[in-house]
Amino acid sequence: MTHNLGGVRVLVAEDEILIAMELENALISSGCVVIGPYSRLSQALKAAQSEVFDVALLDVNLQGHKIFPVAETLASRALPFLLLTGYADRVLPRGGEHWQVLSKPYRVEKVLERMATLIGR
Repeated sequence: MTHNLGGVRVLVAEDEILIAMELENALISSGCVVIGPYSRLSQALKAAQSEVFDVALLDVNLQGHKIFPVAETLASRALPFLLLTGYADRVLPRGGEHWQVLSKPYRVEKVLERMATLIGR
């Protein structure tokens, strides 16, 4: 399935280099502009506060730190995001129950599909 993702700016926070590369390649192949990928929470948080983008793909665990401060920042900015996790939904903090989650392992096509839905494409 092809998605209309041309020109979509995507913030990526992922600390596993192979997964980050796979996501980046798939996004670029789909016509997206990739912001990142960021492998540290501090980098991702700074980008979430200052960069211009349409949607974010966030690994829940970056080098042992939960991504939730980034998710909360994006929620406060009304920016859509998708949490990518090898953990169950139970890891979400109170107030984050409505956040969109995709469990690992996932197919990159599923990530693109969910991302397109989040941004209404």
